Amino acid sequence: MRILAISGSLRNASSNTQLLRALTALAPEGVEVSLYNGIGDLPHFNPDLDGEAAPGAVTDFRAALAGADGVVFSSPEYAHGVPGVLKNALDWVVGSGEFYEKPVAIINASPRAVHALASLTETLTMMAARIVPEASIAVPLLGRAMPEGGIAADAEIADVLRKAVSDFAQAIGRN
Repeated sequence: MRILAISGSLRNASSNTQLLRALTALAPEGVEVSLYNGIGDLPHFNPDLDGEAAPGAVTDFRAALAGADGVVFSSPEYAHGVPGVLKNALDWVVGSGEFYEKPVAIINASPRAVHALASLTETLTMMAARIVPEASIAVPLLGRAMPEGGIAADAEIADVLRKAVSDFAQAIGRN
């Protein structure tokens, strides 16, 4: 089973990206979670460019989504919404159908980021993604500086992430 993980942050040290990196290490046997690092390479969405010869970064993004059995997002909140880079990425796939009935989980690194969570959920629902509630969790990392690998090494957080990815894999398997 292949799960694509997408962070809404371009920052390398982002807690959202760190959560997804931990998820890749904590996935159960038979489940491959890979972190997609290309949303920053996508051009600004322009319907005039979205045709048979879409930009290469767009084609790559669509192929990664199409090849995934499910997608996990983790995104910060900027100005009461998702970061522009994530919204731009989603705009590139609104009409191409990669999210149609695609199982999706959302991991929130800050329980205070309610507006971004609501915005991302609304956008994905409109795109006909299938949000998996039991795998969509909040992990309170706010104010907790953790080194690379620290999230996976924290027993409490690791257990929560393991359960979420396991629940997500089970939901995908029922599909």
